Amino acid sequence: MDVEGFPVSQMAQNYGNQANAPPLPSIAQANDEENDHENTARHGTLWTATAHVITAVIGSGVLSLAWAVAQLGWIAGPSVLFAFGGITYYTSILLADCYRSPDPVTGKRNPTYMDAVKASLGPRDVKACGILQYLSLFGTCVGYTITTAHSLVAIERAGCYHSQGHHVACRASLSYYMLGFGAVQIGLSQIPDFDQISWLSTVAAIMSISYSSIGLGLGIAKAYENGPRGSLSGIPVGEGPGELSLGLRLASAASALGNMAFAYSFSTILTTIQDTLKTPPAENKVMKKATLIGISVTTLFYMSVGCAGYAAFGNNAPGDLLTDFGFYEPFQLVDVANMCLVIHLVGAYQVFAQPLFAFMESYVSRRRPHNYFINKNFELVFPRGITSQWNLFRLTWRTLYVVVTTFLAMLIPFFNAITGLLGAIGFWPLTIYFPIEMYKRQAAIKPGSGRWYLLNVLSGLCLVVSIAAAGASVYGIYQNSLTYAPFS
Repeated sequence: MDVEGFPVSQMAQNYGNQANAPPLPSIAQANDEENDHENTARHGTLWTATAHVITAVIGSGVLSLAWAVAQLGWIAGPSVLFAFGGITYYTSILLADCYRSPDPVTGKRNPTYMDAVKASLGPRDVKACGILQYLSLFGTCVGYTITTAHSLVAIERAGCYHSQGHHVACRASLSYYMLGFGAVQIGLSQIPDFDQISWLSTVAAIMSISYSSIGLGLGIAKAYENGPRGSLSGIPVGEGPGELSLGLRLASAASALGNMAFAYSFSTILTTIQDTLKTPPAENKVMKKATLIGISVTTLFYMSVGCAGYAAFGNNAPGDLLTDFGFYEPFQLVDVANMCLVIHLVGAYQVFAQPLFAFMESYVSRRRPHNYFINKNFELVFPRGITSQWNLFRLTWRTLYVVVTTFLAMLIPFFNAITGLLGAIGFWPLTIYFPIEMYKRQAAIKPGSGRWYLLNVLSGLCLVVSIAAAGASVYGIYQNSLTYAPFS
């Protein structure tokens, strides 16, 4: 999911607040006292919300869009990408009306996505929503480990190609870089409130915009130099060179849908953005305008990157625009883009891991309040009077978490397949199903009415897309694993 650019500290804090609630049948505990929320300073405007939406959406998922467009061709590729933007916008404006309940203008605030789910749908749906969100966070950490390692390998190989020529193999090990990334994350995970460092959001936004813009510029330059490539229908079906069998063709198209869905998987943060808005005017009206502008800008940017990459490489568009060596030169610029991505994801990993850390530590502490290993804190004193609180359970649990995500990344380091799977898992339930169901409940949409049928058809179609994308991504992981030696 690409929510790294939004005030990530606030996002993780809101996720983390859910972790302080009772254990899993009520992961998300809404605060019953409205005054607690009313006292929060809210100074957001249409333009700050729009900026948050744009930086929330644009992230590492943009790098797979050229490949995704190549699987569908010049007609279906941009059309489907545009359709994802339109559907995401529609469900986002439904979600905007659920920030307050039961009335979208005067009702009680729901400052987080799971608060809104609880207010509209009840505890069972909150449990499912919580499980899906935490599963998505865990999967994203695995995906970021894979993506970072690919970028570091690309930097090493770019220097090799530049000095020795493009015909040289220039091999490098993903596993070593994943181990290094994991070691860094083990250290960062022990820093108290790392996810709430104020400048982390600014760095994330600058880095994501930088590498995305470099990818776009390189794609346009290459397309201009060699002339636009590609075909109307994408990769042809057949048995010849550059062709795929019908089964593989359908699987690649479905996996492309998952990659596009991953690029738009940000709905869970919209309620948090809306909670920053000042009133009047009503928050839902401002948020709808901000979402329209933000998703329009993002979709235009996505289509530009995807189409420029496809025009540059045609049906051979790389799975990752920056790491699969469609671009050899200028190698310094490619290195800068990959380093921006690495810097971005080093911090973003912690942003997505911290809510899981907080939830597990809060849950275990409540279950074993007198356990020495779990609850005893040790104070370490450093030079100049600096002190730090350490906890044996926190040290063990967080280290184990990083070890597991690193192990899984080393086991299945397949960028497009993992990206497609993450998109498929999160898109339908979190971007489509819950917003639609919340809106139906709050707006009192009558079963059997025309709008009720239309909303259900939209949800059903998106469910089919998610299932197809998930199946294709799992198949892609299986196919890649046949020729990959883990931990090599």
